[in-house]
Amino acid sequence: MSQLDLFAIAPPGLEHMLLVEIRALNFAGVTAVPGGVAFRGGWPEVWRANLELRGATRILARLGDFMAFHLAQLDKRARKFPWGDVLPQGTVLRVETTTNRASKIYHAGAATQRIETALQAAGYAISADALVTLKARIEDNRVTLSLDTSGPSLHKRGHKAAVGKAPMRETLAALFLRRAGFDGREPVLDPMCGSGTFVLEAAEIAAGLQPGRSRSFAFEHFKGFDPESFAAMRRPAGTISGPPRFFGSDRDAGATSMARANADRAGIAPLCQFENHALSEVARPAGPPGLIMVNPPYGARVGNKKLLFALYASLGQIAQERFKGWRVGVVTSEAGLAKATGLPFKQKGAPVPHGGLKVWLFQTEPL
Repeated sequence: MSQLDLFAIAPPGLEHMLLVEIRALNFAGVTAVPGGVAFRGGWPEVWRANLELRGATRILARLGDFMAFHLAQLDKRARKFPWGDVLPQGTVLRVETTTNRASKIYHAGAATQRIETALQAAGYAISADALVTLKARIEDNRVTLSLDTSGPSLHKRGHKAAVGKAPMRETLAALFLRRAGFDGREPVLDPMCGSGTFVLEAAEIAAGLQPGRSRSFAFEHFKGFDPESFAAMRRPAGTISGPPRFFGSDRDAGATSMARANADRAGIAPLCQFENHALSEVARPAGPPGLIMVNPPYGARVGNKKLLFALYASLGQIAQERFKGWRVGVVTSEAGLAKATGLPFKQKGAPVPHGGLKVWLFQTEPL
């Protein structure tokens, strides 16, 4: 398979931001579709996408498709599928199947069993804990087979071992930073930083670091994987020096301690400064204006919503009084809380799923 149909999964509502990122990295055949971005490439492009994309949740490689109108037909065609073109004999797999109501095969569990049986007959092992996942999608009676080339979700960079309450995933933070217009050249401040996701992601972008540089991937178990060629794709981090341009603070001393440890593991500590103090003590850093990026409590999972209006009002007052010329981005599930800031937000975009909720990025022009 010299060229593959590839698919980078994105949070619904942020597909266009991922499209912009993928185009900037010069991948071919790029098209945004609901749920992600389709593009084309060979296995080297699969490796590079996993290594370099900040906003993608995972990368799927389409192996092929066929029609199946009943389970016996699915069984027969799955047994004839050329699994050996991609997977070495003995590979341990996990199968995940989704179906839609327009298909005559509607029972995902039964379909999974038939595909697993075909794989076992072809010399593969099945395990719920397998590192390699085969994804089968049955839609309008068409069975599409794809390999999850990533393994664990790509938000798991390998650096953020310590997290606080209701953490934001790194992939989501990267896409929100891009939507807010961050390009790595301006300072970023998060006055409720928790374990530091926005600050760390902004610093990594500014330093030009590959997000997947410290982790492994499922594709390393695929047939034809070339460890030396992949190793050559990994760029050395080089020497990173200050002064700090990315700032985080939190009233929780444990949170700022976690953020510092995460920055150390990522190798970007010289670019970051974390302080333990209340929102009321936030001060404008010396230097040019930048971006305040914050994911405050929403009152759904963390905090009492009725008590949060004063917190949001304080955030807005501090931004307007101390951060003239700065832009503000606030991620929240509650438009009422965003309004309580008193900030002149632009029209919000599409909602984005996050932790079982729908959230929006509310953002301003320079204050």
